[in-house]
Amino acid sequence: MIRATGIIKLTVLVIAFLLAVFLAFQLFEINTDFKLANVISRSVPAAILSTKPVRYKCGLSKACSAGHFAFKMASGAASVVGPRICLEDKVVMSGVKNNVGRGINIALVNGRTGEVVKTEYFDMWAGDVAPLIKFLNEIEDGTVVMMASFDDSATKLNDEARKLIADLGSSAINNLGFRDNWIFVGGKGIKTKSPFEQHIKNSAETNKFEGWPEVLEMEGCIPQRQD
Repeated sequence: MIRATGIIKLTVLVIAFLLAVFLAFQLFEINTDFKLANVISRSVPAAILSTKPVRYKCGLSKACSAGHFAFKMASGAASVVGPRICLEDKVVMSGVKNNVGRGINIALVNGRTGEVVKTEYFDMWAGDVAPLIKFLNEIEDGTVVMMASFDDSATKLNDEARKLIADLGSSAINNLGFRDNWIFVGGKGIKTKSPFEQHIKNSAETNKFEGWPEVLEMEGCIPQRQD
């Protein structure tokens, strides 16, 4: 009986010892993980720890530096989807906003503040070029001018209208033809040709859509006017 009692006591002691060791290891492991997590969080930049991708204005591939306006734009797609113009993370013109149309779509922007002054579109297939010429002549110096084609933007263009657009910094306007796609950012009073312009010809050999070329897309940073 005494021997049996001794065995029971010994068993209880062994179990208690093993339990104490297990708890000690568990506590040690928790503390180690906690300290390790602290070390990692302090040594690794937050940008690496975060899995959420960085989003820039208008969905640009990189941020614009100070003193620049972020923009992204696309021409129309055939005669189905209208052009889209985004400036400083705000959609300025699009089919959803119901302010685009066949022809040349134009957004005027204050070159100092980035504020959108006016948006308009001019039908260059069935419309008249005179309203476009009047509109271009009334643009004030220092205004940023953003243009995007939709369907046909060239049929009714004449030499006067093309020259006025060329004076805004366009290099491609004189070659713009029937159903070409074209996007452009220039400015009234610009002294050089604009770096923000894309043009693709309507060609049966290269067209992505039947009768129309592929959609053009462009993004960039427009320098803010300082004077």
